[in-house]
Amino acid sequence: MNIDLSQLNKKGADDDSQWLPVSDLMSGLMILFLFIAVSFVLNTKKVAENYQDNQNKIYEALKAEFDPNLDEWKAKIDKDTLTFIFTDPEVLFKTGESSLQQRFKGTLNEFFPRYMKVIDEYKVSISEVRVEGHTSSEWNLNSDEDSAYFENMRLSQDRTREVLYYIYNLSDVKKYRKWIKSNISAVGLSSSKVIQDSDGKEDKQSSKRVTFRIITNAEEQLQKLSEMK
Repeated sequence: MNIDLSQLNKKGADDDSQWLPVSDLMSGLMILFLFIAVSFVLNTKKVAENYQDNQNKIYEALKAEFDPNLDEWKAKIDKDTLTFIFTDPEVLFKTGESSLQQRFKGTLNEFFPRYMKVIDEYKVSISEVRVEGHTSSEWNLNSDEDSAYFENMRLSQDRTREVLYYIYNLSDVKKYRKWIKSNISAVGLSSSKVIQDSDGKEDKQSSKRVTFRIITNAEEQLQKLSEMK
């Protein structure tokens, strides 16, 4: 049987020519996917850098505004979490009660309008401010661990609602009330985040505190980028 080699060669060339467009298409898709991946990484990096920059700016603004008052109020500002912490339980509430002490009302009168003034400058970068109530893990001598936790949960929630109600009704923040209703929440955390001393034991006095914690919108921006992938 005679085989026409020229026909075989022609058939092979035809097959190769059919594969070339597919090969080009795959190369194009790989370049496109690479471009998308690089763009996502760069955008994510930019969001992270902006987040850190905003974090630092907000912290510095809070520090500049309140540094002269921190010792007087027995307060401090946590840079990493943008949390303003009122640390003296004797000033905040009476034991087991949710009504604000008169001295704490005086502090809030001075603190919150100035706090909102700082917040207003950076509100495009802020998704939420949480007024958080913290307690120690103890309740009374007859309470077991679980009962104490839920009693303190109720108490901490009542206390944060009282704080939010009070600051919302301050006349000096009237112009911010729409933003406050949309962006400030009251969260009772019971004893879920107690403070420990250097020996790893609970510091019951330090655990009783009220905090104002700023949540930036960096997570929302990252979520939007993820949905665009």
